[in-house]
Amino acid sequence: MSQAWQPVQIQGIAALRYQSPRGDSVAVALQGAQVLSWQTADGTERLYLSLRSAADGRTAIRGGIPVCFPQFNQRGPLPKHGFARNLPWQVVRQEADGLEMALCSSEATRAWWPEAFEARLSVALAPGRLRVRLRATNTGDRPWALTAALHTYLRVADITRCTLQGLQGLACWDALADTRFAEPRERIAFGDAPGEGFDRVFSLPAGSGTCSLLIEERAAQSTSALEVKNLPNSTEIVVWNPGAALSAELADMPDDGWRYMLCVEAASIDAPVALAPGQSWEIAQELAV
Repeated sequence: MSQAWQPVQIQGIAALRYQSPRGDSVAVALQGAQVLSWQTADGTERLYLSLRSAADGRTAIRGGIPVCFPQFNQRGPLPKHGFARNLPWQVVRQEADGLEMALCSSEATRAWWPEAFEARLSVALAPGRLRVRLRATNTGDRPWALTAALHTYLRVADITRCTLQGLQGLACWDALADTRFAEPRERIAFGDAPGEGFDRVFSLPAGSGTCSLLIEERAAQSTSALEVKNLPNSTEIVVWNPGAALSAELADMPDDGWRYMLCVEAASIDAPVALAPGQSWEIAQELAV
């Protein structure tokens, strides 16, 4: 195996880190195969990781790219967002610019869920670009269903200066107001109601393929942009910011943490994905500057 991936500790969390000759880097935790850091060659950190996040190897890590599997949020009997993010994963492939980790059904997973499965998380780094892919396989002899998401926490300098483009016209459920409508805006401006929080699920048309979003952040002298591509098989996009009140309630997030992050998630959650024995399914997201 390549020695380019080096063991590191990030805020006390055991991880593997790779830095390319160009200077881009990525770090992935052994717990949950959770991407903790993605830095572009200019040294800018592109993912948000809470300074108050747990680091005990079993409690959910607040930030990076958590893997929600085989259940999203509390949409079922399992722990919130499933159990995959709480367990150690095994490295199955290391290359100079890529890493693949696996979680297989075991005594530990069967304590929560009786099904036989293999989940694989692959990370690929390129100049100014990061791709993360989750692949789930039914390794048992009976069908089962899942919901899943790549719960990506993007780091921003100030959410109130950010806009998100690419969701106009999509069917939307506002989880805070419990209302449904078609998103009317070309650009969602998070400075319109600073600190109020944002929690919406946007539904993608069937067979829509890749969905590209653009996050822009305006400063006094410049504008920065990040493209988020949800690749085919995403049926929903979840956009979340906790706002000031919830940030203050969350023990693993600073009171002002809401200012410095925005979750834009590749998801398949409204209709569970059914897998027959031997069948696989995948979801993926690509981030680019």
